[in-house]
Amino acid sequence: MQDHPSFNEHAKDTTDDSFSIREQVDQYLVHWKWFLLSVVVCLILAGLYLRYTVPQYRASATMMVKDERKGGLQSELSALGDLATMSGVKSNVDNEIEVIKSRSIMEQAVENLNFTVQYFIDGRVKSIEVYDDKPVIIDYTDIEPEFYTSTANFSIEGISKSKFKIVDANKKELGQYDYGSIVKMKNFRMVVALKPNISPEYSLRVSIRKFRGVVAHYKNALGISTIGKNTSVVELTMQDPIKEKAEDIIDEVIKVYNDDAISDKNAISESTQRFIMNRLDAISKELGDVEQSAETFKKENQLTDITSEAGVYLQNSVAFERELIETETQLRIIQSMMQFMETSSADDLIPANIVPNDRPSSELIAEHNQLLLEKNRYSVSATPQNSVIKNTDARLKELRSSINESLSRVNASLRIRKADLEKQGNLVRGQISRIPSQERQFRSIGRQQQIKESLYLYLLQKREEIAISLAVKAPNAKVIDPAMSSNSPVSPKGRIIYLAAFVIGLAIPFLIIYLIQLLDTKIKTRNDVEAKVSIPFLGDIPKSESVDEIININSRSSTAEAIRIVRTNLEFMLGGVQEGRAKTIFVTSTLPKEGKTFVAVNLATTIALSNKKVLLIGLDVRNPKIDHYMALPANGLTNYIAQNGGNIRDYIMKMDNFENLYVLPSGVVPPNPVELLMNQKVDSMFEELKNEFEYIIVDTAPVSVVTDTLLIAKNADAFIFVMRANYLDKRMLRVSESFYREKKLPNMSVVLNDTIWKTSFGYGYGYGYGYNQEVEKKPWYKRLFSKS
Repeated sequence: MQDHPSFNEHAKDTTDDSFSIREQVDQYLVHWKWFLLSVVVCLILAGLYLRYTVPQYRASATMMVKDERKGGLQSELSALGDLATMSGVKSNVDNEIEVIKSRSIMEQAVENLNFTVQYFIDGRVKSIEVYDDKPVIIDYTDIEPEFYTSTANFSIEGISKSKFKIVDANKKELGQYDYGSIVKMKNFRMVVALKPNISPEYSLRVSIRKFRGVVAHYKNALGISTIGKNTSVVELTMQDPIKEKAEDIIDEVIKVYNDDAISDKNAISESTQRFIMNRLDAISKELGDVEQSAETFKKENQLTDITSEAGVYLQNSVAFERELIETETQLRIIQSMMQFMETSSADDLIPANIVPNDRPSSELIAEHNQLLLEKNRYSVSATPQNSVIKNTDARLKELRSSINESLSRVNASLRIRKADLEKQGNLVRGQISRIPSQERQFRSIGRQQQIKESLYLYLLQKREEIAISLAVKAPNAKVIDPAMSSNSPVSPKGRIIYLAAFVIGLAIPFLIIYLIQLLDTKIKTRNDVEAKVSIPFLGDIPKSESVDEIININSRSSTAEAIRIVRTNLEFMLGGVQEGRAKTIFVTSTLPKEGKTFVAVNLATTIALSNKKVLLIGLDVRNPKIDHYMALPANGLTNYIAQNGGNIRDYIMKMDNFENLYVLPSGVVPPNPVELLMNQKVDSMFEELKNEFEYIIVDTAPVSVVTDTLLIAKNADAFIFVMRANYLDKRMLRVSESFYREKKLPNMSVVLNDTIWKTSFGYGYGYGYGYNQEVEKKPWYKRLFSKS
């Protein structure tokens, strides 16, 4: 790397510039016939596929399911939300979708439609399934359980308008029957009726499949998805060869789903109704017992209305208390008067108008005081001995005695009244003290009565609600759009199939070619060489039409023209050779059979045809090959080197038909080629011959096999390193690169042999021309368009 500082830069440039889209495309375009054949075959297969594939039709329906979270379908019984049977787990779209997709729903739908039975009309290539358009109507009765677990195949063939026959799968006739008669089969009975306006000659194949398999098929085929995130509207889709069947199965699934939901609601409602009726009977009896207890309690306590009677007792108690206070007040006043009467003198006035509610005492006191005042007026002018005074004193004494008696009588009366009021008050207070206990007991009885009455009325109301729910039968889902199928099949899509066939037709040869190129490590084109090595490139030689071709003056093949180009380019490599001496060119290769002898022979003849004196030497002494192209004697170079003395010219022969071409054969294969080539006579021979000829072309041994070529490399002015396309492994390019970098082979250049010109450039060299007119060979696509 250090000896050749420009090598890295050159390698980088060649690597960067080596990629060409045109060249990559040309690698595939040269195989256009295979691409065309592959596309045509794939399109034919696609047409056959579309011809014999049963088309699939898509049916869809939309419905709105009950979803409390999104406010979807509102139930007619939404006002009865407090009813226990209407609550519980809330409905939502996700749960309802899983219910619709359940196996139980699909099983019921398949059983209702009897989809385990299929009908076919057999054609020459394929069978066509029929549904509503079958020629007969078949009713199945007395179906046994084995009908759903086994398979059967038979055919119904029309004989006349009144008769038909049944044929089994082995074409064995099972019997002839009249239309409308009951036909006994293995696991069922059936009645066959001919449709009107139908030809009596028909053949209908009946296929009975296992129930579980049919259910699994339709369950997997049913697709359910929500229309939007914020809605409870779902879409049900299904694909089937018969669009009517797809529509019927979707509609039946919706019907079974709604019927199942209504059945569940009815079962709950009926169970609740029975419970309510039983509870009404029990509570009615309990309510009667509670009312009887209330009646007994009132009788025992002599009550009508505790609240009213309590109010009367409280009023009486207050009245008694007030009268008692008044009585005690009056009693104290009387006692005070009696005490005054005892302590006062006969001349003292007695207080008047203070004795309550006792008119006699008040009148006596008023009379006493009036009489005492009159006495006092008489006493001013009369003496105590006055008769009037004496009579007055006697009268005052009587009145005073009468007042005392009256006060005593009032005092006794008030005491009796007081005692009576205290007794009545105690009785009233006793009644009042019993009221809380009675009220508590009666409230307990009343509470039980109210509970029983409320529960009784509630159950009566719910009984009516349950009756309404059983009558309404609200569905769980509202059908927005019933099932409807597309008029055109959804699969197979003709355009897509043909497009896919076209793409596959292009892809198959492309992948095959790509894999072949990927796994093939052989060099193919000039780019493969220049991308790996930095050796100058003289040119590439196309594959020769003849293995032993020798170029002459009339050769106009692409191989001959390529070698002429190599010869021309070689002159630039030999520009530094001394004038008057032969330009010595050694031809070698990495491995045997790369065509180095072919290049050496034809290069020599090409140069000789240009009036240059050329000597062709066979120095591949181990495996000489020049004699395959020319008729040469057995003796040659090895004989000259092995003997003492001798003249080299005795072994050189002039070739016929070539005025300036001479050949020095290899001679006999020696037992010691290395020692032979190390002989000093080899160098002397080259010195002698360089002064006699203008060009010396030397065919040498492969450099990676033996060291023969390296031993004589110093005698060369230039080395042509031949590489054979589709033969030499790319990994072997490092051998030639190492020789070039280490300068073991002087003035080294590369020739790529045995190339396929179409894969090299995508167009011809343009060598197919004569002396008078040049004929240009256009690429195939240009020729194709020019013709059109």
